[in-house]
Amino acid sequence: MRKLIYGMNLTLDGYIAAPGDDIGWSVPSDELFQFWSDRLPATDLSLYGRKLWQTMSPYWPTVDQRPDATQAEVEFGCRWRDMSKVVFSSTIDKVDWNTRLVTGDAVAEITRLKAEDGGPMDIGGATLAGAAMRAGLIDEYVLATAPVLVGGGTPFFTGLDNWVNLNLVETRTLPGGVILTRYEKRR
Repeated sequence: MRKLIYGMNLTLDGYIAAPGDDIGWSVPSDELFQFWSDRLPATDLSLYGRKLWQTMSPYWPTVDQRPDATQAEVEFGCRWRDMSKVVFSSTIDKVDWNTRLVTGDAVAEITRLKAEDGGPMDIGGATLAGAAMRAGLIDEYVLATAPVLVGGGTPFFTGLDNWVNLNLVETRTLPGGVILTRYEKRR
């Protein structure tokens, strides 16, 4: 059975985007950017909701063609472009860059993918991750908490029907005051 990991940058008050889908507060340090980039080779499959896919797909696949891109950005972009991805959406009809589109029941498909043999899967996007959270499918949470308050927007955590007990497995402070924490679901 595969492990499902939900991780994103978020504000101290728990939002992944400020009102209006503004992510301007999230400017990762080189160390944080490298942390996320280093996770990609160990990830067997990445699952995306439509909004996150539409944010990432115009930029990362061709970042190596941008003269102002850093080496770290190019490395991340190439890894991201080449890895296997699944996008869950009922409103788009085409994806590219080594990606498969699922238009049906996301929870049923994530459950099926988890049951397969293979390496870890990452999930991104608040709506998709929220559905997986409510279904009890997420095994690990990775939070990169920035020292900023935005007062509203898109929350990292969704409303739950039941408590989820977690064990802290890692914590560290990164430049700029970002606190990185990893939690595993208690079994």
